Amino acid sequence: MSIIDREEVVKVAHLARIAITDEKVDEYTQNISHILEMVKKMDEADVEGVEPLANPLDTTLRMRPDEPNTDIDRDAYQAIAPETDKGFYLVPKVIE
Repeated sequence: MSIIDREEVVKVAHLARIAITDEKVDEYTQNISHILEMVKKMDEADVEGVEPLANPLDTTLRMRPDEPNTDIDRDAYQAIAPETDKGFYLVPKVIE
């Protein structure tokens, strides 16, 4: 038995603006149903007393100190920029 039906796949594809041919709808329905069945089995797992993991290796990343870098020569970088004004980069307007 399918967890998701053909009409739901077509509806979700339309909402997501994904073009699916009629020949592929049944295949996608079956694949999505298999995925949802696996998720359902995972939901049934007994995880009582299991601590959540952020990293299975129990390590932490080395962090560099958060210090300002004053070695940056803004004038040299802005010399190769197409347009600048008063220390800022000028870019084309993308939102009207």
